[in-house]
Amino acid sequence: MSNASSHGWLYTQLFSKWKRFEVIYVSILILLQVGVYLVAPDSWIGMMSGVFGTLALVYGMKGRKITFIFGFIQCVAMTYVAWQSHTWGTFVMDIFYVISQPIGWFMWGHDDATKRFSPKVRRWVFAGVVAAYFIGWYFISMFHGQLPYFDSFNLVVSFIAQLLYILKYQENWSLWIWVNTANIIYWIILAVRFQMGVHIGTFGGDLSQIALQAALLFNSVYATKVWASGEADNEGGTEK
Repeated sequence: MSNASSHGWLYTQLFSKWKRFEVIYVSILILLQVGVYLVAPDSWIGMMSGVFGTLALVYGMKGRKITFIFGFIQCVAMTYVAWQSHTWGTFVMDIFYVISQPIGWFMWGHDDATKRFSPKVRRWVFAGVVAAYFIGWYFISMFHGQLPYFDSFNLVVSFIAQLLYILKYQENWSLWIWVNTANIIYWIILAVRFQMGVHIGTFGGDLSQIALQAALLFNSVYATKVWASGEADNEGGTEK
């Protein structure tokens, strides 16, 4: 009898097949989000975005379908934070994230294994990402968004990465590493500008996103290894 049938789907998704290292690091990442809120308690929505985003990314790393439940909550909260901060590329991308969660739920229910592009196709995909990034930068700058050269990562590169994630291509994590790195710098700049008197959004919201993006970056690096090893197949090994 499988774990899913003996314990139930929800229990299995949440609690089965965890490594000690994974339990420790997800606990640290959640405590980081709470700690940021205690330092700057002006955006509980930002904290909620960070906590549920952390849960979504960790369960996504493990290849579990429940990631899309946590992801939906996180994306709704992050859309509001982006709207407050006038980060329009992020705002548009977050709307797509909200829509993509039920799509991802459906897709992962019909495809148990992760996939990889051939080396030739991978080069074409990454070349297309670079070209799309510069096009996105140009159009975002026309709407006078904050830091369009960073915001294009959120609108363009994130869009492609999310599509690859939904389709379970391992290359999605390589793109997320670039997106997360850019976003850490992006939200640090917004937090510094807030402290300098450019009061768009909230300082707590900016800090929560810095903490979240740092968590996302760490998770993306670790998920690259997990998906390449096949550990994320079959709902993270819970359904075989």
